[in-house]
Amino acid sequence: MSAGASLGAEMAAKIDVSTVETPCFVTDLGALEQNLRLMAMIQERADCKILLALKGFAQWSTFPLVRKVLHGATASSVAEARLARQELGGEVHAYAPAYSETDMRELVTLADHIVLNSPGQWRRLRPIIEQARAAGRKLSCGLRVNPEHREVEVELYDPAAPCSRLGTTRANLSREDLAGLDGLHFHTLCELGPDALERTLAAFEAKFGEFIPGLSWVNFGGGHHISRPGYDHEHLIRLIQNFRARWGVDVYLEPGEAIALGTGVLVASVLDLIDNGMHLAILDTSATAHMPDVLEMPYRPMILGADLPGVLPHTYRLGGLSCLAGDVIGDYSFPSPLQVGDRLVFLDMAHYTMVKTTTFNGVRLPSIATHDPATGLITVSRRFGYEDYRNRLS
Repeated sequence: MSAGASLGAEMAAKIDVSTVETPCFVTDLGALEQNLRLMAMIQERADCKILLALKGFAQWSTFPLVRKVLHGATASSVAEARLARQELGGEVHAYAPAYSETDMRELVTLADHIVLNSPGQWRRLRPIIEQARAAGRKLSCGLRVNPEHREVEVELYDPAAPCSRLGTTRANLSREDLAGLDGLHFHTLCELGPDALERTLAAFEAKFGEFIPGLSWVNFGGGHHISRPGYDHEHLIRLIQNFRARWGVDVYLEPGEAIALGTGVLVASVLDLIDNGMHLAILDTSATAHMPDVLEMPYRPMILGADLPGVLPHTYRLGGLSCLAGDVIGDYSFPSPLQVGDRLVFLDMAHYTMVKTTTFNGVRLPSIATHDPATGLITVSRRFGYEDYRNRLS
């Protein structure tokens, strides 16, 4: 998220947040449409299929726009697959590091493509898949492989880190393991460009190229930062075109972040101002509950009109609402002193936020809304309350 954290400032400045209930995620439909137009261009020119990775963005109130362009979605669980089937439509792809038999019996009723993580999973679960096929379900299955090629600096997000559980390495794969499978899937990227994909493709083809003839498709996974300013789209298009020419297979990409990059904000309010060695502001949002990547990545989200500490006249440390001592968003400077009730607009908050929120401490989840730039109308599609907290527990 860090590479695109300052995106969306121009868009955010046009949203009137003076009456927005807080905390609230607001996705700008115009910015989302702009990203989708870019995906449409890539699909058409590269002759590939782009899927929405729900693990990154699953605001289903926006799916009427998404389904106009993308071929479907990729799911990491049965619940995501059901959301894709019921709310988005198109192709439903699924991958998880492991499935239970119960998961698979439900998944075969929802998915069109199922990617297994290991030959052992394929052998154990194939009877359930074949039974669904015999009953009329058209299911294409594949195997996730690990090219053992590293491109991601932060180990928490590196699918090819040493001893990774994600995907089958070449040493653990034989041709017999692929009997009955239609495709291969790899994923090594996170917020990266086509140069990283080119290196990954070279490693993938060196290790697994012998298995591609006879397959129907190859999935290039996610992490493609296609909508980031400066991304070399022509390079990506050439890579896909050349790969298809070499192997004669369909190519899938499944970005989540790139679909929603720079499209949304999180609006929060100042609840209190205190002093303990420096000026502190407590907000009605939370790093740990509402934007956990701030602590996990970690990264420093940008705020509309704010800057690094000390750059502008008034510096504050912004803290969250939970009782976690480390629930701190960061230090920021502002042109004027903060006041209780001020609204702060955190930028680029559509992806990996709504999908990762928690009700830790019973802190209320942010509302979810959209902004129509043509009318200026902000529509709240979901509000959360006590029942959402209670119903997670027993």
